[in-house]
Amino acid sequence: TMPPEIRSISKKYMNNPVEVKVKSDSTGAATVEHVFYLVSARDKYDVLKRVADLNPDVYGIVFCRTRRETQEIANKLMSDGYNADALHGDLSQAQRDAIMGRFRTRHLQLLVATDVAARGLDVNDLTHVINYSLPDEAEAYIHRSGRTGRAGKTGISIAIVHSRETNKLRIIEKKLGRKFVQQPVPSGKEIVEKQLFHMLDRISKLEVDEKQIAKFLPAVLEQLADLDRETIIKKLVTHEFSTFFKYYKNAPDLNTNEREREPRVKRERLDSDPQFSKLGSAKGSGAPMAKFKINVGRRDNVNPSSLIGFLNDQLNRRDVEIGKIEVLNTVSVFEIDAEYSDALRKALADADRGGRQIVLEDAPDKDFSQRPSFGRRDEGGSGFKKPFAPRRDDSAGPRKTYSGRDERPRDEKPREGGYKPPFSRDRDERPSGSGSPSESGNRDKFQKRFGATPRSTGAAKPFSTKFKGKPKK
Repeated sequence: TMPPEIRSISKKYMNNPVEVKVKSDSTGAATVEHVFYLVSARDKYDVLKRVADLNPDVYGIVFCRTRRETQEIANKLMSDGYNADALHGDLSQAQRDAIMGRFRTRHLQLLVATDVAARGLDVNDLTHVINYSLPDEAEAYIHRSGRTGRAGKTGISIAIVHSRETNKLRIIEKKLGRKFVQQPVPSGKEIVEKQLFHMLDRISKLEVDEKQIAKFLPAVLEQLADLDRETIIKKLVTHEFSTFFKYYKNAPDLNTNEREREPRVKRERLDSDPQFSKLGSAKGSGAPMAKFKINVGRRDNVNPSSLIGFLNDQLNRRDVEIGKIEVLNTVSVFEIDAEYSDALRKALADADRGGRQIVLEDAPDKDFSQRPSFGRRDEGGSGFKKPFAPRRDDSAGPRKTYSGRDERPRDEKPREGGYKPPFSRDRDERPSGSGSPSESGNRDKFQKRFGATPRSTGAAKPFSTKFKGKPKK
């Protein structure tokens, strides 16, 4: 691609330049299907895992915006058991070559990379390109999606989008010349079913090596002689999918409708909001709430959003209702659905945050500070008002309006010794020889420069007659 600035320079300084195009302007390959999932920002990683689980044979690149995000996503995927690794600018050339060697031989299914690090990669047969974060420019997205669907093969470009990125998606559609297809986030039931049939398909296509199992087969048949065919199949499926069944048993729905998304709740100064004036959840379900105190606060870089995420991670749920939250310097106080009180105590018994052991305690009602909101009384605030000065006595003189006029009757005379503006004396009242401030200043300057005093009225000395010609500098 040639930027417009370089094109203008070539036209200005080159004689009859010739432009050679090897392909048309970037519009995206016709063999690539463009889909997106609309989710909350906090659920993007969970959606990424569901996309990988729904496609057991996935072989693709996950694009992130920053090196830090790239490494964090790759570390999470590896810790969760996925064949993934990171590729970014902080790696040495030897590390880069080793990772690319594993990816080309398909020892890695997912390569988490930045745009700069993935520039110049030539990998064939990619099935998916997953945009964990949309790029700032539409051209970058077109280059990303062009890494799949090559040589006449089909590919899928997936964008995991939160509600504030929909405008960016429309810009990419306009540049791409194609529409994105919104798909629902796969449910736990769909993922388990897809994984199950994928396993059965592999078993049905598996070639049996008679020589290797010949010596073990009699013992195996004798061990399983008491089990019928149906029982053996059930036990095999349970053994292979116990982890999937347990993980996706109560999987929440991660879909977000742009028109029906929940309003953002302002977590600051919740005491002044009538919605939080009584016990109850932030969603207003009326469920009984339990108050807890935790030994982390602002000094530990904790805010309401990070605290909610920490509690969700510890409980391994995202449907727990949380009410009031107040983050102080060293501790934080919050409300949570009383139904999950025991589960929270058990989850935080051995938990730590940033190497610090978490201590959870029950908190009484008084632990929520009653801070003034400095708002109006009808808005739930404390009604802070500036105290007024006492009313002036009539003996102190008439009160003045905002225009500065006295509020006295016209026939009333002003009191004696009243206010007079400064410099109200007439010129005749001045002491002799005083002069005005400007007149006195000019006389001092003249005397300092010429050693004489100019003629003036008053007590000043007459101008010296010895002064002749121009003054010496």
